[in-house]
Amino acid sequence: MATTTKKPTKPTATKSKTTVAFAKKVPAKKDAAKELKDLFEDGLKDIYWAEKALTKALPKMQKNATDTKLKAAIGAHLAETINHVKRLEDCFAALGKKAQAKKCDAMQGLLDEGKSIMEETKPGPVRDAGIIAASQKVEHYEIATYGTLAAFAKVLNQNKCLKELLKTLQEEKNCDELLTSIADTALNTKAMN
Repeated sequence: MATTTKKPTKPTATKSKTTVAFAKKVPAKKDAAKELKDLFEDGLKDIYWAEKALTKALPKMQKNATDTKLKAAIGAHLAETINHVKRLEDCFAALGKKAQAKKCDAMQGLLDEGKSIMEETKPGPVRDAGIIAASQKVEHYEIATYGTLAAFAKVLNQNKCLKELLKTLQEEKNCDELLTSIADTALNTKAMN
């Protein structure tokens, strides 16, 4: 019986179309940020839009929640979110700018996902668990955004903005922790049954 040995083949490097597309340099738009202060202002416009959109989305989430602790947490965060909008307006004023919103595609996507979760779940513990999951994604986005903007404000010596951004950052972290505790206090277990 003759045995043949196969010659090992060299692995071939293949690039997916996605990888190639992301490997290209992205040309800057005409109005692209040139300095950190421009990037900071763009970030403020983005989160200003996001917070204003949340003032409309949170009441819908609260109405669709059934857990009393979750309903209360959403209501409390709505009041905070209204203050977040005001603080951002104060930041714009400190910069000598008119408060201006620029659509935040990331927040729009998160809000769309939250709406979809509510549509795809029946009222009760499962929907409540989905609302918490969607809400925490929003909180994590906000925590990342406010943390970054606070770092920019510090470097730019925008102390008034820094103070306001840090207050909001702490409130977003507190909300995230509260949502975790609500989920952990048997809500997720109820959703499993």
